[in-house]
Amino acid sequence: MDITDRTVFIVGGTSGIGLGLARRFAAAGSTVVIGGRRTDPIDGFELVEIDVTDSGSVERARDAVLARHPGLDTVVTMAGVLLFEDLRDPAHFATAQTTIEVNVLGTIRVTDAFTPHFLGRGDGAFVTVSSGIGFLPFPLMATYGASKAAVHSYSESLRKHLEGTGVTVHELVPPAVATTPEHEAQNPAALKLADYLDEVVGLLSADPTPDEILVRGVQMHRWAERDGTYAELLERRSAPLAQLPGRA
Repeated sequence: MDITDRTVFIVGGTSGIGLGLARRFAAAGSTVVIGGRRTDPIDGFELVEIDVTDSGSVERARDAVLARHPGLDTVVTMAGVLLFEDLRDPAHFATAQTTIEVNVLGTIRVTDAFTPHFLGRGDGAFVTVSSGIGFLPFPLMATYGASKAAVHSYSESLRKHLEGTGVTVHELVPPAVATTPEHEAQNPAALKLADYLDEVVGLLSADPTPDEILVRGVQMHRWAERDGTYAELLERRSAPLAQLPGRA
């Protein structure tokens, strides 16, 4: 994918990895529009309000972007939530519902909204966002992991549905990434944002661009079952459950 002359809409690009990716696309020469619920100006980027839990909001955002940028050729579905859960407490259901609504149905709403445009052009690229946790669960974020596994599976199916149309689907699979100094302090093992984006841009720029954008730091998660490390790593990642109420 040549990222030097694209027109990109990054949904959920107002902070973190999404904003970092927006800056990389823009620095390479692409036109970038950022979508999110936040609408205050960011570094001179054009912002469009969008709430991925609301089909009407998604459609209005699509219409606004295409009215100003009819040559749009790339949509990144970055919007997501990451929430902790105690599955022994039935009250977690509200968290699970929010997570699925944003991470899974939000992805589907956005790709559905722009698929006709890309099909009409005969080209375009979707970049969906799953997670290493979709392949190797972190049990404290049970529904988050399930939602990202769903995004992976949906991306695979979407790619096959669009095969032969000129429209491609690329799945970004982040590991833990420290997007703020606070995140870095909380998880020293997390990749620094700049280092992560360096690898991502290199993979996105490859010809052909891989179906899955897998940086080195996520390989252990993606291939844990194949490599025979799944059970050991899952046990290690389950240790934080002992800190929940009522766990000895």
